Formats: sequence, structure tokens, C-alpha cells
Amino acid sequence: MQVKRLQFLFLSFLLLKNPSLAQSLNDDGQDVKRSHFPDGFIFGTSTSSYQVEGAYIEDGKGLNNWDVFSHIPGNIKNNDNGDIADNHYYRFLEDIELMSSLGTNAYRFSISWARILPRGKFGQVNPRGIMFYNKLIDNLLERGMEPFVTIHHHDIPQELVDRYGGWLSPLMQEDFVYFAETCFKSFGDRIKNWITMNEPNLLVDMSYIRGWYPPAHCSPPFGNCSAGNSDIEPPIAMHNMILGHAKAVKLYREHFQLEQGGYIGIVGFTEYFEPLRDSELDRQAVRRALAFTNAWLFDAVVFGDYPAEMRLYLGSALPTFSLEETCYLKGSLDFIGMNFYTSLYAKDCIHSACISGGDRPIRGFVYTTGERDGEPIGGRCGNPRFFVVPEGMEKIVNYMKERYNNMPMFVTENGFSPPQQNDQVQALLQDTSRVNFHKSYLAALARAIRNGANVRGYFVWSLVDNFEWIDGYSLRYGLYYVDRQTLERVPKLSAKWYKKFLANGSSNHNNEEDFTIRSFRNTNAMILGSEASKAAI
Repeated sequence: MQVKRLQFLFLSFLLLKNPSLAQSLNDDGQDVKRSHFPDGFIFGTSTSSYQVEGAYIEDGKGLNNWDVFSHIPGNIKNNDNGDIADNHYYRFLEDIELMSSLGTNAYRFSISWARILPRGKFGQVNPRGIMFYNKLIDNLLERGMEPFVTIHHHDIPQELVDRYGGWLSPLMQEDFVYFAETCFKSFGDRIKNWITMNEPNLLVDMSYIRGWYPPAHCSPPFGNCSAGNSDIEPPIAMHNMILGHAKAVKLYREHFQLEQGGYIGIVGFTEYFEPLRDSELDRQAVRRALAFTNAWLFDAVVFGDYPAEMRLYLGSALPTFSLEETCYLKGSLDFIGMNFYTSLYAKDCIHSACISGGDRPIRGFVYTTGERDGEPIGGRCGNPRFFVVPEGMEKIVNYMKERYNNMPMFVTENGFSPPQQNDQVQALLQDTSRVNFHKSYLAALARAIRNGANVRGYFVWSLVDNFEWIDGYSLRYGLYYVDRQTLERVPKLSAKWYKKFLANGSSNHNNEEDFTIRSFRNTNAMILGSEASKAAI
């Protein structure tokens, strides 16, 4: 007790000497409670099909683009793949039990396109794929959890890639609508919340600018892929996805929504930006970065056209919508889904010299980075492009509220993977940094809601450690640790915290004084002991 008292007195002294530290601790979410959120607020967890299901060639499923891409040596860290992943296909009942034990009231998952339509519209519907998702949905509802279903989450049947190049072809629009219709017919009597696509804006960046995701298209200065044009292809692929989304929404509204009584939206990858320097040029760069990252998607589906900033700088490289397309595109969503993890700095590249890449029209002539004068914008994460910036949550929600007339919003992903992970299981289970992350971001979200933001729910990414795309299993976002040999799920400290938060309406630790001291130590160590940043965004 004497040691703890001395620790507490030392912390108090530091706070008196450093008011900014006191403010940061006051704002880090230590006192966030479930009661700070509106009645009926959704708290859930998220996954996606390729990242957790496994069973990649079982029960009639066809190959998808990630099955093929991940089997090419060197594409994925440690040559990992999703052949087995978390074996959710066979262990979904166990995973539903985990969700139920947490006390969540929703689960966001995606449907494997190649499991339902192994050859797209060129083949038959796979009845065993339909059966799997029926069982998943029915068991979720029996346990009192609302399914939030993403139709397309990065994976597409390989047949559609081979036939016409995937999303670079307008033919993909109709193939996606056919897939969506199959889902509406098969599951729509029980699904009340549909998401057409996950992060099309991130997908075009990773697939057609950087070349990190299939089909691995890129060109200098962004990369040296065997095919692709990083300046031309991204707007084409994005255009096809946006029109595919709008046509699927049109179909749903005309033929299913009235009878089934559901809602439909889309999820975008969102980031917030701060000016690198206190200058008008960098403040303008922030506005362009927000447009090229967030508004590229949401302006199109809300207002029926791309942002003016994109029209100005991309010119004829940015496709146009016909009057008919604009008509069914405008307002083609009932809610906004936001995946939010990080904030970055933005630097003007029109009037200043920039590192190659930021000085291109496809980036809006903006260079983005997580560092200023060698200091990170926030705590480090396992993904070198992500930083812990809780206030960014409040700012991005306010930005979306103001730009899109405060239409209903869900935070469909938010999560943390620690840097420099210790692979000792006990260290992975004592994930205090993840607890602090969610508490601080939830506190920021609660502030935005108190200020009038129409946010309806929050989904933790992720329920379990899973296949994190090109990073394989090296990044761990899960509330549950997954043993890669046995696939056993083990709750981390964050799972226990989330359960207590949801059950008791408070996130306070059993020993609040001791927990606060440990949190301060972790935060201080994160700031003082961080390594030099990897390549800037």
C-alpha cells in the first residue's frame, strides 16, 4: 500500500508540473461509460469472410482473388494465407458464444462472394454457401445479436478477374448487382442492416496505386508493378464500384426494402488530417486530403458527384456520371459506415517541394505523414501508417456530420494492433494498450455524440486475431488471441474490459489508482520510446 501511495503521489506531482499531461489523461477515456451513449446504441465486433473463415476450397466454394494472390510467394508477410484463417467456417458457433459472452448486441461480417457464386453470374448459386450463412444469421439472432452484413469486403471470384479484369471493367457492376440480389433474396428476410461494400476508396489505393493488394497494379513513383497505371486506373476502378453500389441500392429499394424493412449503406475508410505547418497552404492541403480520401466516396453517394477538388486536379482522368446515373447515385445510402483508425499530417505539394508521390494529381498534390520534426502525431501502432490520435475520432465525426447533413452514421471499424509485439502469449493477453486505445476513442466519440453527431453504433475491429491482408498474422487486432497451431481462442484483457464496460456501464478498472498509473507509464513509454517512423504515407 505504501508503494502504491508513493506512486500515486509521484503521478500527482507530475500532473501538477505538466498541465497538458493532466489534460491528456483527463481526455483519455478513463471514465467513459456505456451510459454516455444513447439508448439503443449498437456495440459490436467486426470481421470479414476471407480474414476469418478459412475452408477456402470446401463445400463448393470457388477460388477468389485473395486465394490466388496469397499463394504467390512474397506477396504476404511470412507467406501466410487465409486457407484456414481462424476456421470460423467450422467454429462460428464458438465465436457466436464469445460475442454473446461479451454482451455485444451486433456482429458485422461479410459474405464470401466466391462461396455463394463460385463463378460469379457465369455459374450456379452454391447451396452449401447459402446454408452456412443461414446458420450463422439464425444463430446470431437467437442470441440477440443484430447482423450487419457486408456484401463485398475486398474478395471477388477469381473467374471475374480472369474474364474481364475485375473492377477495371464496367461489367463488374452488373456482376456485383447479381451477387447483391442473391444475398437480398437469400437472407434479406432477417437482415435489417446491409453494407454494399467495404472501403472502396482504400481498395483502389492498395490495389491500383500502391499495388499491394490484388491485382497488384501500380506504376512509378508509387511502385514497380508488372502492370498498371497509378494515375489512371484508380478512378476507373472506383467509378465502377460506386456505380455497382448505386445500382444494388436501387434494386434493393425498388424490390426488397419495403417488404423486408431493412436499411442499406456503404463503408468508407476515413482519416483525419492536421496541417503539417501552421500555414494557409497546409490548411488547404488538409482540405484536399479530406476530399481525396473521404469525400471521393461519400460525396458521390450522397450528392451524386465527386468533390470539386478532385475535378479540379484530376480533370479528364476522373470519370463523369450521366444524368441517369446521377439520379440513382444521389442519396444512395440510408447510413454512413466509417472505418476510422488514425490521423495524419498533410503538407502542400503545389507550392512546395515534396517527396515523390505526394506531388501527383492522384494524391491531390498532398504529402501525408505521421511525423512532424521527428515527433509522431500520436502513439505508434503495429501498422506503421497508423497512430493513436483519439481526438481524430471526434474531428472526423464532426467533419462527416457537417459535410453530409448529419445523416445516420456507424463507426463500423476501430481497433489497435500494438507495435513491436512480444510474441509471448501472456504479453499478448495483457493488452493494456488496446484497452486504453478503445477507451480514449470511445470517449472522443461520446463527446461528438453529445455535440449532436448522429452516430448509432461502434464496432471493434476485431473479434479475434485474424489474417490482416498483406501483413498476414503478424498484426493482432483481436479482443481474443488465436493460437495459430490449435486455433484456440483466449480472451485478452481487452475482451474482459469490453465485457465489463458493456455489462456495468463503466470502464473503470477494479483498482483504478493502480490502473491509472500503469496507463500513464504506457503512454509515456510510447511517446519517449518510439522508433523512427517508417516510410511516410
